[in-house]
Amino acid sequence: MEDRAAHAQSFGPAAEIYERGRPSYPAEALDWLLPAGRPHVVDLGAGTGKLTRQIRDRGLDVTAVEPSAGMLDQLRVSVPDVKAVLGSAEEIPLPDGSADVVLVAQAWHWVDPARAVPEIDRVLSPGGRLGLMWNVRDERAGWVRRLGEIIGSPEQNRDTTVGGPFGPVETATFEWSELIGPERLIDLVASRSYVILLQPDERAGLLSEVRRLMATHPDLVGRTEFTLPYVTECARATLLPAV
Repeated sequence: MEDRAAHAQSFGPAAEIYERGRPSYPAEALDWLLPAGRPHVVDLGAGTGKLTRQIRDRGLDVTAVEPSAGMLDQLRVSVPDVKAVLGSAEEIPLPDGSADVVLVAQAWHWVDPARAVPEIDRVLSPGGRLGLMWNVRDERAGWVRRLGEIIGSPEQNRDTTVGGPFGPVETATFEWSELIGPERLIDLVASRSYVILLQPDERAGLLSEVRRLMATHPDLVGRTEFTLPYVTECARATLLPAV
């Protein structure tokens, strides 16, 4: 638990790198996660606001909630026109029934569901929805598979168990890709909690290996831009009527 907490709390000092390196999310995934109409959305574990700005750009009312002060500061710079507050999935600083949807992107594996689910239930209106999503590198591409070997850190467990008072969990996946350059890939790798917590010489060595990959792999060598494929895994569940 202490190791998990250390990883969860590691992002604040690397907020600018996280903002530069991390991808956004495919529009199709948001279409699937968000209900029709104009819901009020809470972006829980909002990080630097990658998802927050996509929700805002749809013309929806969104509140960002983030537990790291460093990440929250970066979010307020990146998305200054959105309400953003310090809080966690276990302690959401919002009134009862104030949200129609709670989305958790790239963060559910950091929370304690036993505490988070009742708290999300509290802030959701009747019939409200919880949506989860993760961007996962698609390692069917050879260079992406080699990147994963270099990083040497497995993806976090993407358990979508929610339980009562929510109904059954539905899942969906969306394949997409993002065009990035060499420095963006370095920032992406450097923004992972495992890499942030390495000793400086170990981190430098790992990032040097990523640069070597870009300088030698036939799919990357000599290129100033290349495509990084992802699979976005999504889950959604709706609050059941109170008995």
